[in-house]
Amino acid sequence: QVQLVESGGGSVQAGGSLRLSCAASGLTYSSYCMGWFRQAPAKERERVAHIDTDGTSSYADSVKGRFTISKDNAKNTLYLQMNSLNSEDTAMYYCAAVLRRWYGCRSTDFAYWGQGTQVTVSS
Repeated sequence: QVQLVESGGGSVQAGGSLRLSCAASGLTYSSYCMGWFRQAPAKERERVAHIDTDGTSSYADSVKGRFTISKDNAKNTLYLQMNSLNSEDTAMYYCAAVLRRWYGCRSTDFAYWGQGTQVTVSS
């Protein structure tokens, strides 16, 4: 059974930084694409970033240059370093996973989800 457990959320002032972590179990971590998504109140869930099995990463335009996704295969852990946070980054952040397809992975492919961790940025 795949389990994803996020941690590291919290409240921070605009311009600050946070690092989210996602501990994964029940999967062959190196075979899975991993991603971070977020959902703000009254908004649809959106992809923040994802990382392929070879370490190739992709970001939403809104976070490029500010957020960095990384993973540690030895620890089965995914990270999201978030810098220069602003109020528009306030959301529940979710870790997600999907077994890599032949073409890689797309935002709509993600099948496993964590419970989320709240990030609140105050101005």
